[in-house]
Amino acid sequence: MSTDFAGHAADYLRLRRSLGHDLAEAHRLLPRFVSYLDAIDATRITTDVALEWVRRRDVGPASSIWPRRMTMVRGFARYMSGIDPATEIPPSGLVTHRQQWKPPFIYSANDIQALLRAVPVVVPTTLRRATVETMIGLLACTGLRVSEAIALARDDVDCVDGMLIVRASKFTKNREVLLDPTATDALTAYAAIRDRHVPISTTGNYFCSGKGTPVIYSDFGFLFRRLVTVSGVGTDSAIHPRIHDLRHSFAVHTLVRWYRNGDDVAALLPRLSTYMGHRTPVYTYWYLSANPELLALAAERLQNPTTEGLLR
Repeated sequence: MSTDFAGHAADYLRLRRSLGHDLAEAHRLLPRFVSYLDAIDATRITTDVALEWVRRRDVGPASSIWPRRMTMVRGFARYMSGIDPATEIPPSGLVTHRQQWKPPFIYSANDIQALLRAVPVVVPTTLRRATVETMIGLLACTGLRVSEAIALARDDVDCVDGMLIVRASKFTKNREVLLDPTATDALTAYAAIRDRHVPISTTGNYFCSGKGTPVIYSDFGFLFRRLVTVSGVGTDSAIHPRIHDLRHSFAVHTLVRWYRNGDDVAALLPRLSTYMGHRTPVYTYWYLSANPELLALAAERLQNPTTEGLLR
């Protein structure tokens, strides 16, 4: 049985272009990989086949082409896994190279709940426990940067109108972030606990320590790593969960929801970019990667464009 790898490759490149990726190298390498698959009569991508092609003797192992080839193959394999579940995605680390970009761990709703259930085990004191729980919940449901959450002042959080203001963030701009009612309720409950323990803050920060001082980034990071260990989140994953991956997860889950709802994803991407505080959508595309479910939904939409205006 033959597989139309060339057709799938064309769809894959079209999909990635629609998401704003720079595909100059993929346009050069992917057709060569597809030709190799056809030449050996492969019916699916396997790790062994990928390695055989990546390590072809046309260049030496000291060249950077081997890792670049593997990066391209792994991306195409992730896409193909949404079409053919028998596809093998080569694990990272098979080809030694300097990896500057680490793939994100995409937290599920169950992962977030597991982290929150572990908070009382790791953090015994009331205010500190409430601070950690509320911050994790806020990061998960808004995609804020950790530094932005830590920097929130009391006046920046409006629980009446359900929004908060992020001031002078990464690109020195202020932005308004609308909140889900569940987030507003959680922030209101946190404020009541905080005000009972720290009636007058020495800094005016929304999130604070028992002394009224701002949350320290390194302390929060240490607690988060402890929560990951205690909760067992990511135990079966080759990717170690990090705090910043909550931001990745928010972006991915937002896209998945839009695809499932049949929304015009291309038109909505600039809104997501603004919401996350990016200067242009180009910066948002970096987060939209390495998720088989998202790629499968996008591939399905590409092959069955039943909703007007999608993936132009």
